[in-house]
Amino acid sequence: MSTFIEIPEKTVFKTRRFNIRPLSLSDVTKVEMYVRDIRLARSSGTIPHPLTPDFVKDFIEKSMSDETSLDAWGIEYEESGRADLIGVVSLNRLDRSQSEIAYWVIPAIWNTGVATEAVKAFIEFNPQDCKTIFGSVFQDNPASSRVLINAGFEYIGEAESFSVARSAMVTTWTYIKKLD
Repeated sequence: MSTFIEIPEKTVFKTRRFNIRPLSLSDVTKVEMYVRDIRLARSSGTIPHPLTPDFVKDFIEKSMSDETSLDAWGIEYEESGRADLIGVVSLNRLDRSQSEIAYWVIPAIWNTGVATEAVKAFIEFNPQDCKTIFGSVFQDNPASSRVLINAGFEYIGEAESFSVARSAMVTTWTYIKKLD
């Protein structure tokens, strides 16, 4: 069961295994350490490899701004009173109550169900109050495709998207989830 905890200027969404909380500038070093991994960069359309200076700081600052369409949240595993950031999930507001979801978790916990659980929880939380969520994954990343399918997304077709890390267009699978 998931619960919301309201803290002044901060909401934390708790699941059975972790918390989902807004990213802050104190996360820059940890996120930079993780996204330097070529495996994460290649699975994302936006993470450069090698990592450029201030990329993570700029991303987090943008997600913290009231003037942005981006909501980025940390996935934080809590054990013995110690919390550790293990991934990021985000929504980018489009139009007509639609958003696009993106996510990553650290390779050490790939294939453990954490990404699926985080995506499901984030959709339940729905910080942008959207009615439709899109997601796309590179076709050479079937694990990310399974995350979306297991979170209730339906396949709607193929497309191409630019990968900054690969400096190339890459074929994608696109998914949709209607929340009405």
